[in-house]
Amino acid sequence: MQTLDISPTPRARRPRPQVVTLSDAAAERVREIMAAAATPYAGLRVGVKNGGCAGQEYVLEYAETAGPLDEVVQDKGVTILIDPKAVLFLIGTVIDYEVTKLSAKFVFRNPNETDACGCGESVTITPAKLD
Repeated sequence: MQTLDISPTPRARRPRPQVVTLSDAAAERVREIMAAAATPYAGLRVGVKNGGCAGQEYVLEYAETAGPLDEVVQDKGVTILIDPKAVLFLIGTVIDYEVTKLSAKFVFRNPNETDACGCGESVTITPAKLD
């Protein structure tokens, strides 16, 4: 009697899209900041935290090391480490850097934002639905 092999054959995985991308201006500014830092950093940590009048705020900070569950994105020569709890809130986000007469700041263009406060410091974000 012949034995049938019923173990699943591995499938090729389709490439996952990046959670966030950087504009050219944002990538250039992050590279400048990282190059001028007193200590070397593993990358830029991006996340979302509860706070502000609209309910959530974006978080940008230096990352000395990558966490074991961080989503790691390489874009335009910059390493971005994304807090695993923030991934669904940030899918499709473009981080830009804008300079005006009165300010210079990183700006998040997030398709998952549903509302923002008047001061522009906090947002309401609905997690992305995965297909």
